Amino acid sequence: MAFRLLYLVFVRLAAWFVLLGRSAASKDVELLVLRHEVALLCRMRAKPHLDWGDCPCSRR
Repeated sequence: MAFRLLYLVFVRLAAWFVLLGRSAASKDVELLVLRHEVALLCRMRAKPHLDWGDCPCSRR
């Protein structure tokens, strides 16, 4: 249990140090790529097709 906790702390600290070492330009590029990916995923999402039976007033 203690080994796992130490491992998780080490991994988090290592990731934090990597982020500190990155330049602002590389962070900006990553943000642009992630925003582009989100835009693509939003366009690919299928929109639901509603039918007359889906109207709440038709259910009784």
